[in-house]
Formats: sequence, C-alpha cells, structure tokens
Amino acid sequence: MNVALLVLTVALQQPRDTVELKPVVVTATRVAVPADLVASAVTVLRGSDLVAQGIRTVAHALATVPGVHVVETGSYGGQTSLFLRGGESDYTKVLLDGVPLNQAGGGIDLAHLTIDNVDRIEIVRGPVSVLYGSDAVTGVVQIFTRTGQGMTRATADLHAGTYGTTQGALDIAAGSDRFGYSARVSRLSSDGLYSYNNDYRNSVVSARVRMTPDARSDVSLTYRYGDDTYHFPTNGQGAPVDSNQRSAERGPLLSLSAGRRVGEHFEARIDVTAREARLFFNDEPDSPGEDGIFWSRDYVRRSTRSAQITWRPRDGISVISGLEFEDERQRGRSEFRSSVFGTLRDSMDVRRNNTGFFTQALVTAGRTALTLGRRWDDNSRFGTHVTSRAGLVFRIGEGTRLRFSLGTGFKAPTFFENFARGFVQGDPNLKPERSRSWEVGIERGGVAVTYFNQRFRDLVEFRGSPPPGEPNYFNVGAARANGIEVNVNTSVTRQLVLAVNYTYLHTRVQQSGTPTDPDGLFVPGEPLLRRPTYTLAPQLAATLGDNARVTLGVRWVGKRDDVGPPRTTLDPFTRVHVSGEYTVGRVVLSGSIENALNDQSQEITGFRPRGRTVMVGGRLTIGR
Repeated sequence: MNVALLVLTVALQQPRDTVELKPVVVTATRVAVPADLVASAVTVLRGSDLVAQGIRTVAHALATVPGVHVVETGSYGGQTSLFLRGGESDYTKVLLDGVPLNQAGGGIDLAHLTIDNVDRIEIVRGPVSVLYGSDAVTGVVQIFTRTGQGMTRATADLHAGTYGTTQGALDIAAGSDRFGYSARVSRLSSDGLYSYNNDYRNSVVSARVRMTPDARSDVSLTYRYGDDTYHFPTNGQGAPVDSNQRSAERGPLLSLSAGRRVGEHFEARIDVTAREARLFFNDEPDSPGEDGIFWSRDYVRRSTRSAQITWRPRDGISVISGLEFEDERQRGRSEFRSSVFGTLRDSMDVRRNNTGFFTQALVTAGRTALTLGRRWDDNSRFGTHVTSRAGLVFRIGEGTRLRFSLGTGFKAPTFFENFARGFVQGDPNLKPERSRSWEVGIERGGVAVTYFNQRFRDLVEFRGSPPPGEPNYFNVGAARANGIEVNVNTSVTRQLVLAVNYTYLHTRVQQSGTPTDPDGLFVPGEPLLRRPTYTLAPQLAATLGDNARVTLGVRWVGKRDDVGPPRTTLDPFTRVHVSGEYTVGRVVLSGSIENALNDQSQEITGFRPRGRTVMVGGRLTIGR
C-alpha cells in the first residue's frame, strides 16, 4: 500500500500540460463513445506501441495492465491463463472483432493468441455480462483488427533469437474513405525451453475488409486462421519426463458486421460471428517397455447472431437495445489403453444455445453521465438468468472526474463440468457461477485510482472421491476479492514518457464444499490460488532523435499461493523487459530482451520460467 500511495502522490503533482486526450472506446458500451463518459475502468493498448516494444502475444501485452495477472507454464506455447481482479481464469471474456474466443464455459488458453494485424486492444475491468452475457464476470478484453488507410503498404518482418526461435511475417494494407483492407501471414517456431520434446510452431493468417458504401452505411469482414502445434515433456508437476507428448489446435474465426443509420435518431447493426477449433492430444509410450497410451480429438464451435438498435432521441441520451442468439457445440473422443486397466473410451457430443436480450441507456447532463443496463438470458440448459449494471461519472473541472459503478455477472458451466462421463462425472444440473461487484475511481490528468470490491457465488468445485452415484462437480464455493488499481501516464520530458501500473489485491475463500482438504482449490479463510498480493509495473519510453526509440519496463509480482500438495506460497519475482527500434530509410532494425536479469523464480509451482530471451531482427516497408 505504501508503494501505491507514493506513486499517487508523485503523479498528482504532475503539471496539467501532460494530460492526453481521452480516446474513443467501443467495448465498454458496444458503441463508440468518449472514454471519459464510461463509468468502468478502461485501458486501451495501441498495436503500434506493442510492436515497437517487441511484444508478440496478447498475454504479454496484458501482463502490465492494472488488475491483470498472467500465468504461463514457461516455454513458448505452454498453457497461459488470465486472472483479472482476482477472478477465476475463465471469468474474462476475450473477443476478436466481436468473436468470442473462449470455449463454452469461459475457458481460454492465451498462449497462441498473437498481436498479428492488431490495431488496438481494449480492456474493460468489472462485470460486463449485461452487454456480453456469459464469461464477462470480471471483465472483457477485445482485440480490434487494423483496417488499412492510405496508399498500398507492404511489410516484411524477420526476427531470430534465444531457444532457436525464429519469427517471420508478411503483411499488406491500403484504404480510402470508402474501402480499406489489411492482411498478414506470420509464422513462429522455437526449439523451446527444454532440451527435448519442446518444439513449438505457431502460424496465423489474418485479414480484414471494410466498406462504407455511403455516409450512412458500413460493412466489415474479419477472417483469422490459427494453426498451432506444441510438444511438451512436462507432467502436471512441471517435471520433464515425456519424450513424445504433444497437442495441437487449428481452426478459423469469422466476423461480419453491418450497420446503417436510419433517419436522424436510429442506428441499426447486425453481427454474425463464428469460431471453430479442432483440438488434438497424443501421448504414446516413450519406450518399448512403457505401458499406457492416451489420445483425444475434440471439435468445438461457438457462433453468434445479434441485432442491435441505438436510439438517440436528443443530444446527451442514447439507448442501446439488442437481441443475441448463441449456439455452442462440442464433439469429442478419447481413448486410454494399458495392460492394467484395459481400454477405456469416452465420447461427448453436446450442444446448448442461449438467447439474450439487453438494453442500456447512457444519459449525460452537464458534467454528469449516468449508465443503466439490464440483460435477460434464457439458456437451454440452466434456464433464465438476469444481470444488471449501473454507473455514474461526474466530471470536476478540466481533466478530473469521479466515477462509480456496480453490476452483476455470470458464467455458464463448461461442457466437461456438465457432461463428463469417464473417470470424472459431470453434473448437468450445475448453476451458473455468479458475481456482484462495485468500484469507485478518481482520475486527474494522467492518473487514475480505482478501488474495487467483488463477491463470487456458486463457484463450481471438484471432489476426487464423491459418494457413489454423485457427480464430481458441484456448486458451493464462495469467495471475495477487493483491491486498488493505480495507473499513471505522464510525459517527463518531450522525449521521455513514464507509465506506472500498480495493483494491490486481497482475496479470501468464504465457503467450500471440501473444507477439510488443506490442499484443495478452495480452502476457507485462505487466499485464492495464483493471485499475487501486488503487481508493480513501471515503464519508460524514450525517443532518441528522429530515428530511435527505447523502452525499459519492469514487473514486480508479489507472493501468491499455489497448488500442492502441500499447498505453498511462492516468492515474489521480477521481470525486466528492454526493447528498441532504429529506423534507417525503409528498414526498422529492432531488438528485445525479456527477463533481462535472468530471474529463475518460479511463476507456477514446479515449472521453470523462460530465462533471458533475446530477439533481434527488422522489418522492411515498401510503399507509404
């Protein structure tokens, strides 16, 4: 807490000429509005800045955002999870141009999600289920694909570095007021952190087309295809023991959005989105004498169709109403064979749909902005669920504002939690997990401070040995999370920009269905797992002359509890990131160093972190 107070005291003394204009954001309200009318905490990351910092993945980009903690299992391609404001790793909805990237039930692995062709990333903290339904319990992350502007411009990237890593890409973009497009193809390969069976391959194709036939209409189409293969030798405790274990994921996503202004007061928009993924896992015997083989094949699909109307009866009032239909499916097969247990096969072919109706009003009067919203969801599996949202913004003079918001969120169970039928038995009668949250914040110039308070109910728990005939999954758990977020952005000089992000987090389990298990995921009175008590991330960006740019960032992460047995508390760790660019004509030479101090402190119990990682290369641009 002393660090937060020091950061705040210094930042509030900054002169007012360092204030930057607030951007226009979309994710917080589903329509473009000035950020200073939004009652929720919002962060916007620009794609061009991320490229200049040598950042490759969305997970890396989010790691320094206030309230965010990213956990990864070390090597390129390893499981990467996102914890926002102390919530579960499946409590944040991640969208790409409106396409949900989460699997049914909120689960998402960010390891393969790159910033290829990204214009910006918007992060809204706090429950946004009113606008986005299930999974938006503690926030929403939306990635926007860039749209070409100006004359045709083509770029080629090539970088190489530690762990036998190479990265290459080709892209092209162009556009006018009526038509624009962008496309990018990229490929990353790495030998990985371990000496054997740790190869990683990641290929991405991304494209977006935008058309504006007239001043009242717009149409956009996004397509993205990912193909990832990850070999990993580690078991569940992080020990390298397997020479041929591997997984793969591949599949497309598609987003079509069309809008038109009707008369002076109405705007209508239709969105159609779909994402498909094929998941593979193989683990054959490592040697002729080893017993046991396991494989699985899954197909998952999540598609959405929605219609939205925005009504602006007069200046200062806008009402958004929408109807959304979502279809979720999963088919899968798996097989385990051994001489001891014989052959065990499992299969799944399940489907559910959800119809949601939402409405939200934004009313501005003088220096005050009021937001009120409500949503009704009718799910084919668990019935009706209602969420609400309210926010108030009061602007005090130039560059200062107070804001307050409260709301509720929910997350549907995963298909596995509902329908597993193998070693594990799901419960088709599980209820959605729920949250209730409120926050209060103050912003002045380039400084924002937020206090948030959340309560989670009906958490889904797992018991390894249930009573005969009962499922392994059940609703009981309850927990809370509260904390403080501090964000500072200020220009120290014309060539030097300072950003400081600080998060203090306090979590506690309040109720558990397995209270006597000291090594369980939910232990009453103990913190939630893998949520650090604090994160401090200062960053300096320096412009050197007309051609060079250097960025230095540090991330200090505090202690946090992790799984056992026995349950343990991990020590704090430090990660230092350095990057730079130098422009020579049409060529930009660049380099980056992650974990520059080679800190080997574990982020997850048993798993080695990547050591000092150096990448160097450049990009060539042809065109304007």
